[in-house]
Amino acid sequence: MKIIVLVCFFIGVSSFAQKAEYETKTNIQYYNAATNKSDSYINERCVLDIYYPKNTKRFATIVWFHGGGLTGGNKEIPEALKNKGFAIIGVNYRLSPKAKAARAIDDAAAAVAWAFNNITNYDGDNAAIFVSGHSAGGYLASMIGLDKKYLQKEGIDANKIAGLIPFSGQCITHFEIRRENGIPEKQPTIDEFAPLFHVRADAPPLLLITGDRELEMLGRYEENAYMARMMKLVGNKETKLYELDGYGHGMTEPAFPLLVNEINRILKEKQSKK
Repeated sequence: MKIIVLVCFFIGVSSFAQKAEYETKTNIQYYNAATNKSDSYINERCVLDIYYPKNTKRFATIVWFHGGGLTGGNKEIPEALKNKGFAIIGVNYRLSPKAKAARAIDDAAAAVAWAFNNITNYDGDNAAIFVSGHSAGGYLASMIGLDKKYLQKEGIDANKIAGLIPFSGQCITHFEIRRENGIPEKQPTIDEFAPLFHVRADAPPLLLITGDRELEMLGRYEENAYMARMMKLVGNKETKLYELDGYGHGMTEPAFPLLVNEINRILKEKQSKK
């Protein structure tokens, strides 16, 4: 779906969202003590921040992965997602070349598992955990949501994720993983490190958002369009694709309201089924 961005910025956030007080806790290690002790880079890098509404029960949570090509970037709590009644978890993960790029997928799964295992300690709802991110972060969200083995290693069923909302994520094998294997960035590859390799009918709701196909990088819209098509062909009925007309790869500003709308749509549907 091509969206001309005079976007209807989200209106239906419940009234408590604006009234709630929020607290932020920083640099929480999401691996266990033994793992942190075994690897100095994990100990240093694998931390998260959580921003959450105080004195609020059963709120939804967005786990947010930063972009940066799996070689750079740092955890963030996007301003556009604050004061919406959600918890936001900003995650750091290991970066190439200090670690193999695929280790970032392991870290993403461990961070999401931390959310499932710990969000109730903050009074959040572990049945309402959404996973999102931009660019490399969108790739990580898709990989751990579609290839179930990563979260299985952490004792979590990926189908418990309430929704996947990657922003401009790669759907083929990430170019940094290809680079490590001597494959040029313009040579498309679909293997076990490609979200496309793991399309499945029973995946969580998937909202793919990209910039304008003429302004995006390296066929990013077309990768996502192919992902959307293949998800529908395998029988997934909850996949949508939005293309933001006039925006390039840095398309987060108009995409954030779409993320909030999608979360509230899913939460409303869940509530109506109770």
